[in-house]
Amino acid sequence: MRLVLVDTLATVIFFTIVATFSERVLAGMEWRQVLVTRAVMIPVMVLTARPYSAWRDMLFARLRPIRRMGRILLDVAAFLSFQVPVYVATLVVAGADRAEILTSVGSAIVFMIALSRPFGLFLDVVRKMSGVHPRVRAAKGNVAVEPVAKPRDPFHL
Repeated sequence: MRLVLVDTLATVIFFTIVATFSERVLAGMEWRQVLVTRAVMIPVMVLTARPYSAWRDMLFARLRPIRRMGRILLDVAAFLSFQVPVYVATLVVAGADRAEILTSVGSAIVFMIALSRPFGLFLDVVRKMSGVHPRVRAAKGNVAVEPVAKPRDPFHL
């Protein structure tokens, strides 16, 4: 349960900060618009935070990248393979047509690529600081990720 809470809080904090900056500074939205947008997106983040982090954990456990570039590419692949379908579904529910979906997803992919590794690192740091880490258990070739609460060591990240 702690892993769910930590992953959810990390997701909400990271993407609220990034999206607020993007909406206010880059897009020039009014504060009211930013607040409404963030309020609408929080339930989506709450619903998708743990499933995404479990997906990411499973991919890292199965593929076990050794090199830095491998970890970066795996974070990008995990993020895109999970978030693009979620984003497409959100656009469909919002009533976007095919051309709008393709345009929106195409531009969103650029941001997803740029944010995937920083978010993965942020998630790992928040987990470490909170003393919650996924544990990988292999059973007959399948990999399962189980949450494990470890004692918090405030002096080591």
